[in-house]
Amino acid sequence: MNRRLDDILHRRQELTEMLADPTITSNVSKYTEISREFSEIDAVANEIVNLKKIEQQITDNEEILADPDCDPELGELAEMELPELKETLEKSSERLRLLLLPKDPNDNRNAILEVRAGTGGDEAALFSADLFRMYSRYAERMGFKVEILSSTGTDIGGYKEIVAQISGRNVFSRFKFESGVHRVQRVPSTETQGRIHTSACTVAILPEAEEVDINIRPDDIRIDVYRASGAGGQHVNKTESAVRITHAPSGIVVTCQDQASQHKNKAQAMKVLQARVYDKEQSEADSERAEARRGMVGSGDRSERIRTYNFPQGRITDHRINLTLYKLEQILNGEMDELIDALLTRHQAELLASQGA
Repeated sequence: MNRRLDDILHRRQELTEMLADPTITSNVSKYTEISREFSEIDAVANEIVNLKKIEQQITDNEEILADPDCDPELGELAEMELPELKETLEKSSERLRLLLLPKDPNDNRNAILEVRAGTGGDEAALFSADLFRMYSRYAERMGFKVEILSSTGTDIGGYKEIVAQISGRNVFSRFKFESGVHRVQRVPSTETQGRIHTSACTVAILPEAEEVDINIRPDDIRIDVYRASGAGGQHVNKTESAVRITHAPSGIVVTCQDQASQHKNKAQAMKVLQARVYDKEQSEADSERAEARRGMVGSGDRSERIRTYNFPQGRITDHRINLTLYKLEQILNGEMDELIDALLTRHQAELLASQGA
């Protein structure tokens, strides 16, 4: 273990020197690759340095206490410090164990958020809007940027479907467990008898693909253009600005009509297509990763109900970790930290258990 820690410190030093090398700084792709590895290893290396410093302090204090000729006051001080140092060492060791857990390679990526209305008609579409607002407000609290890529609205303010890009530092790590079926129980505004209705929406969180990750050949796609349309006459225009891209090998179809120009709609549709193709290829190629996530906090499979939002009781329940919070209003307003942190904690605990830690 000590050798592994020393190797990490040595690797950080190598990366530091490489980042200062002019031949690397002039190569954008290489510099980006090295910078990413450095950012991943830096926090681990800092904790190792901290751990070694504490271990040395404990060793120094124990040597003072073992010295029969040591100054009594110095010995008393060393003895008083030892319990606190050992407690600090334990906390540092725990932080290091978590930092050394296998990393999801997508954690530091931006994310593509897709919310779709499921069963429940207009009520499901309204709940889609509620979910999108919740994620947008949470992203704002985290300092992330949200950009709508495409949307299909309803006459009463809901969304049949809405797709957005969330960008910032480690976005995917905070959103990745949101994929799945979200169920809502509430009394619709159109319900005259006060009966509770149950509706559902599907959420998908995809890591944003980079150009180096996925190469979509022009021969593999078909691009169709048509006139944009929307609920209540919104977004209607007289030019063929809307874009539909079909990826033949995967069968994935992406449409985008929110932007005024065909060029912008095509660029956004390609961004979503790359993310979906990247996610599909990863899921097929990395079954081990998919199985691990399924065992930790659920698969995120579209058919799996992961969470229930009960409005009459002000309750939200995440079924994967059996967590119930009576903070529905706060969570829908974007105060999601307690919920997401609980999912991440369970994720880490399962990883530690799988490693026998």
